[in-house]
Amino acid sequence: MTVTDANAEHADTPNDPDLTAADIAWDLEPLVAGKGTEGVDELMARADEVATAIEGYRGRIPGLDAAGLAELMGHVADLQDALGRAGSYVSLRFAVDTLDAELGAAMQRFSEQATAISNRVLFVELEWAEVDDARATELTADPALEFCRHHLRSARRYHPYLLTEPEEQILGEKAVTGSSAWSRLFSELTSAITVDLPDGPTSLEQALSVLGSPTRDDRRVAAEAVTAALEPGLRTRGFVYNTLMADLASDDRLRGHDSWIASRNLSNEASDESVQALVDSVVARYDIPQRWYALKAQLLGVDRLADYDRNSSVADVEETFGWSEASELVLDAYGSFSGELAGVVQRFFDDRWVDAPVRAGKRPGAFCAYTVPSAHPYLLLNWTSRRRDVLTLAHELGHGLHAYLAREQGVFHQATPLTLAETASVFGETVTFGRLLDETTDPAARLALLAESLEGQIATVFRQVAMNRFEDAAHTRRRTEGELSVEAFGDEWERTQRDMLGDAVELTPGYRTWWSYIPHFIGTPGYVYAYAYGQLLALAVYARYEAEGAGFVPAYLDLLRAGGSLPPEELGRIVGVDLADPGFWDGGLAIIDAQLAAAEQAARDAGRL
Repeated sequence: MTVTDANAEHADTPNDPDLTAADIAWDLEPLVAGKGTEGVDELMARADEVATAIEGYRGRIPGLDAAGLAELMGHVADLQDALGRAGSYVSLRFAVDTLDAELGAAMQRFSEQATAISNRVLFVELEWAEVDDARATELTADPALEFCRHHLRSARRYHPYLLTEPEEQILGEKAVTGSSAWSRLFSELTSAITVDLPDGPTSLEQALSVLGSPTRDDRRVAAEAVTAALEPGLRTRGFVYNTLMADLASDDRLRGHDSWIASRNLSNEASDESVQALVDSVVARYDIPQRWYALKAQLLGVDRLADYDRNSSVADVEETFGWSEASELVLDAYGSFSGELAGVVQRFFDDRWVDAPVRAGKRPGAFCAYTVPSAHPYLLLNWTSRRRDVLTLAHELGHGLHAYLAREQGVFHQATPLTLAETASVFGETVTFGRLLDETTDPAARLALLAESLEGQIATVFRQVAMNRFEDAAHTRRRTEGELSVEAFGDEWERTQRDMLGDAVELTPGYRTWWSYIPHFIGTPGYVYAYAYGQLLALAVYARYEAEGAGFVPAYLDLLRAGGSLPPEELGRIVGVDLADPGFWDGGLAIIDAQLAAAEQAARDAGRL
């Protein structure tokens, strides 16, 4: 770790390969048996053959016994494995270089081929939905179907919203040149954004990381530069968003969903009422971020924060982490919880399952790609050597560990609904934070760490719910008023952000356009509330770990291994959490409130108040 004075220049460090994680690139070839694009072709040929075998079951599904249905679902699993390997290979190659036209064309070609194959087997879902409830219950109770039991049971909840087979095929075909194509365009547009900073042009990701600088003038200049960089393509990105909102509205109308969020809730196995309860509980505690930002203004010595101050460090020095130190720290943190988890983390590093450096054209942000159970997960990062990057690494490794341990559940049950998808990632990040805090005795440094943790909680719970409120307003207006102008988007963004921030933060005029680079609004509408859900759930799980110690570890590992093989409420019970309790969200919010109180005390201990 390099500790630099807040006002020091950093001209001597950007080319350090350890600071930039320049050599940390993933190896995707195992997905295609080391055969490159030829391997993709072989996988697609295999998928075509399996689809032909599945087509032999057309019209027979209502009459199948458990053994016959298990045989069919085995073919479906093989199909998903082939498509999953090929799709992961082409999409992950594109993610690290969205400016490469050849990689973009390969991804489009895969999408078209995969859609054509998937359309041939659509009848499986439709015929299964038509099986009598009593018969479906009898079949899924058979041990032969354990490997796909929850999948089959949960698939039936879509029955009221399914169309006829020809209609479903048309929607699938048109999505390739519709929502999928628009999402790809958005990724290419945002990945190509260049921000002109005083030290020279840089990526949007790098420029946003400057907002964590302890120097206010640097933050202001970076924010103004980001706003300037967003301006040229603003109307185009606004048009993309309008088009995708209209596309979702059409799908919802055809399927009979009664709100823009209903289809997302259905896929998350969450009722509309429970999601609204989460949102209402978080909005009711907007006082927490407002109290923090008022305190932070005092710590920074300003009357009031500006929007570009929210991510600033309250430390007097700026810590810079090289990749080697960060990876060792995170490995040690996971090892302090479980040697088994540490062993898997080591494989991510040794076997090249991570792509870390910032590159021109690389997709912004960070993610974990589960791929398929027969392979292994991959992590994408954009390493800027900040402490926040260390916690992001721990976060994404949590996803990776969840995916890796759940591989034994097979392709139908490896992944959880989005509402539980953040549990392991937030838990791992919290363990790593605890390790950092335990090693920090200086009051000022402890304050900086506590502040960073609290800001992570605020970003994941309150900011995500504020963004959910933005999405709700945008989709609702799009369905009632028609196409929205960029000014209308800006109005709703400013209003919903101001609701959360209150008078504690000044929103500058340029901040009105910052909705326009957020990918979740485009590729996964309605996704963001799952962050708040997962964060509050993970806090509850971590609180049990703190209370029970090492005795909690086996239950937690059982939760990870279970993947999505059970309904969310049953998964929660594995670790003693009751997701059906209406007061559950208030308990998690109380934990964040307590962290705020701890930060206030730390500020007093450090002599900052």
